[in-house]
Amino acid sequence: MTNEELQRLVEDISWKYFERKFEHEASFNLRLRTTGGRYLLNTHNIEINKTYYEVLGLEELIGIIKHELCHYHLHLLNRGYQHKDADFKTLLKRVGGPRFCSSLPAERKKGQSKRVLIYSCVSCKQKYTRKKRMDIRKYVCGKCRGRLKLEEIISVDK
Repeated sequence: MTNEELQRLVEDISWKYFERKFEHEASFNLRLRTTGGRYLLNTHNIEINKTYYEVLGLEELIGIIKHELCHYHLHLLNRGYQHKDADFKTLLKRVGGPRFCSSLPAERKKGQSKRVLIYSCVSCKQKYTRKKRMDIRKYVCGKCRGRLKLEEIISVDK
């Protein structure tokens, strides 16, 4: 699917489900990684993650477009366009759009493994497991406010 085809699809969905014209630009953004799409407040354009279409298909793409069009139309009407707003939730439900897009199948790079970091408190020996490294100069134990140290890094291959 090209950007032109995406533009026509977004315009069709906007008219069919929202009964309003989509008067801005819709395009694929190949740099999007963690989200299906996004609505840009400044330009009113919509960007879509092409990987979601390629991997999960047209139905998922239509759901993402409905979600982004909810942001678009509500913002232009000066109504609650954020995820937390009642206007957004109501419109999303009415048009049958997803609250969140489906997850892509996990893609790990060759040789990359999951790891678990185990931190412990020097004073009370409380243990903390984390997926990401943390700055032990900045954080202290939540139990006794003691100093933390990195105990071990466990590598989990899957």
